[in-house]
Amino acid sequence: MRMTLLFQRIGFSVDVGIAYSGLAALLYGVFLFVMKRWFDDYPSSVFLLVTYIISFLVYLPVVVISDTAFFSAPNRLNALGAILAVTVGMTLGLTLVFRALQIGEVSYVSPISKIIPVFVLPLEVGLLGQHLSVLQVGGVVVATIAIYVANWQGTTLLAPVKRARQSRPAQLALLSAITFALVDLGKRVLMQELAVAPTTYIPMMFVGISVLMGPVALRTHWPDEWWQDLPLFFVTALLVAVANHIVLLAFQLQPASIVSPIVNGQAIVAVILGAILLKESHIRARLVATALAIIGIAMISVG
Repeated sequence: MRMTLLFQRIGFSVDVGIAYSGLAALLYGVFLFVMKRWFDDYPSSVFLLVTYIISFLVYLPVVVISDTAFFSAPNRLNALGAILAVTVGMTLGLTLVFRALQIGEVSYVSPISKIIPVFVLPLEVGLLGQHLSVLQVGGVVVATIAIYVANWQGTTLLAPVKRARQSRPAQLALLSAITFALVDLGKRVLMQELAVAPTTYIPMMFVGISVLMGPVALRTHWPDEWWQDLPLFFVTALLVAVANHIVLLAFQLQPASIVSPIVNGQAIVAVILGAILLKESHIRARLVATALAIIGIAMISVG
């Protein structure tokens, strides 16, 4: 009933917003998969530098044709500081999840790395005075159980806990989730309190990540004949540019309680692709873990 009334109030924009959210989840899920499939042999700094330089070039025409002034934020100094902080967080989060995917399986890393709202809520409680409902607390519990299930291999009851504690991919995936939780809070400040336009934030973020990764990438060994992979980099950069723009459009049209659980459905896409194309192991447990993660995220968001 509550959701029906919300649909009636928002009207047609609900359909468009949900479509944007679903498309963003699909694109992000494919992005997670191709990181593992195409760039497993690349250092994270090289991958991020090349991908985000091309992403900037791909997105530039959107900035040019936009009818919004490039930097129309009311408080430009605060906006610049926030963009820098979010960009640093994005760079760290992407580096962590890329490394986790390099040494772990997509179907294992994805459910763990997508429990971002589990960390967003405590941060909102501590920093922004957010109050937790019973449903949200339940969502945190369900999403935490998802980590347990993702580590289940049909052995003893405490084996998944031990594996998650000792598993490097799991540790990196959890760190990436915490980092992206901070990034999400920063994005909220940028889009709402500081009124920064997407066509301002996205290109500056692309450039920022490239600048941060440049010095590291230039001192790193690049794969031989890496330029032959430029078509793959272009496809990946296109995914990044389109997904980043679409997800911001979704947040403009829909409440976060609707957009967030749909967008984080990207984990399902990545798990399914990993199961079908990479023939990864323990896929049933990981599908269950992914479903639990999404249910937990939905409970947190709606609650």
